Amino acid sequence: MLRRPRLFLSDLIFRMGTGAFALVLVLIVMGIGVVLWQESHLAIQKFGFAFWRTSQWNPVMGEFGAFPFIWGTLYSSILALFIAGPIAIGIAIFLSELCPLRLRQPLVFLTELLAAIPSIVYGLWGVFVLIPIVRSLQTSLPDWIRAIPAFSGPPVGVSMLSAGLILAIMVIPFSSAVAREVLKSVPASQREAAYALGSTRWEATRAALHYGRAGIIGALMLGFGRALGETMAVTMVIGNTPKALASVFAPQHTMAAVIANEFVEASDQLHADALVEIGLVLFVITLLVNIGSRMLIWNMTRQRSGSRRPAAATPAASVPGAA
Repeated sequence: MLRRPRLFLSDLIFRMGTGAFALVLVLIVMGIGVVLWQESHLAIQKFGFAFWRTSQWNPVMGEFGAFPFIWGTLYSSILALFIAGPIAIGIAIFLSELCPLRLRQPLVFLTELLAAIPSIVYGLWGVFVLIPIVRSLQTSLPDWIRAIPAFSGPPVGVSMLSAGLILAIMVIPFSSAVAREVLKSVPASQREAAYALGSTRWEATRAALHYGRAGIIGALMLGFGRALGETMAVTMVIGNTPKALASVFAPQHTMAAVIANEFVEASDQLHADALVEIGLVLFVITLLVNIGSRMLIWNMTRQRSGSRRPAAATPAASVPGAA
């Protein structure tokens, strides 16, 4: 009886301490937003929401619009997601379902090693290897394809396609690692039930993918968030031209790249505040993407849980793996 108050007090201290650590993260995020807002006050006051939708970027004339950079950031990240998504899921399926045991660990190590390579190294590789490949690809296309707006542009190699490809290579390790862990966490009863019903290996894998679809989408969104904020590698291969174009072969720009290129050399206070406001826009977009992905995963998880409740009352639900 005498020890119970001490145990209660220790539990309370532990709960308050861990809660304080969690609160620190919230305060850091809020602090970042407040500082970005304060340091971009001059640009916000002068341009308002027009800053998000105008395309003119001329520091000499004091004209600033972030739309080309917003467009370039979203374009390159979505392009990278479409390229990296199937590859990352394929790697995860092979490593978790099909790979021989003696090869699994070396391949996992090599895949995760890609995440440890600095982005500047990826950028150098992109300059010397990827840009010539993209240039050769563009020049080898027939003239009628190059006349299409989505594939037009000067054959220089530095382009949106180069940025999308290098971002795809950089996000594959993150997405594939998380997707592999999701597939490993799928209960064995799911696969056993599929095999018991006469399913092939591919059909059993599809059942595992369906079971873990929420986590796999989370893995892809993690890669998408990683691509949104990438700076150096994209800066070296995208061309850094503040234009919002549909062509994958046209040089364009991103929000992180323009901040890295111009912040140190900002000619006046308005220019510096405009760059900080671009950082604020990137911060808001990143938060919206993460909140949206979390809501999507939560909704899918709730639907999956809800679909199981009626089945619990049926005799078939008592069979292991019937879900």
